[in-house]
Amino acid sequence: MTRHPLAAIVLELNRFDIPHMLAGSFASTYHGDPRTTNDIDLVIDPARESLESFVRGLDPQHFYVSAPAARAAFESRGQFNVVLLDSAWKADLILRKDRPFSRVEFERRQAAEIAGVTVFVATAEDTIVAKLEWARLGESERQLRDVIGVLEVSGERLDHDYLARWIAELGLQSLWVRALAQAE
Repeated sequence: MTRHPLAAIVLELNRFDIPHMLAGSFASTYHGDPRTTNDIDLVIDPARESLESFVRGLDPQHFYVSAPAARAAFESRGQFNVVLLDSAWKADLILRKDRPFSRVEFERRQAAEIAGVTVFVATAEDTIVAKLEWARLGESERQLRDVIGVLEVSGERLDHDYLARWIAELGLQSLWVRALAQAE
């Protein structure tokens, strides 16, 4: 395979009709400052049958995926990995959570052309909220740097009312204040 790892995994998701949303450091790079990474975070919202077909249909010469891990992730709304063997890149496929923010975030995703393929990307606002949640769970400095990068590049275009709603609802105010202070 000679295509970019992001394009390779998105084309496979599309082949099996699995809705997706680019998240994580790829999304924060898209909306903010670039950061190197060798993993791709994609939120997916598959039907059980589509996910089973996807796992069975990946070419084992190019992809490694654990079927039991994918099934467990579906049941728990967790995540599983697909390793792109030609490049040693890893795609973290995260099942969309069944909560209000995650449903709204997924509905708001936007189509973008990245690596020669149409990819659905989390909005800048939703990327900020998700990064603040990850900062609360650990590795806060790296996550906050990503938030600051999005603020610096997309700040004037952000929907601050939308951000305020979800930051308050998810209890992320202290991290948000910290990110804003560091961005100044």
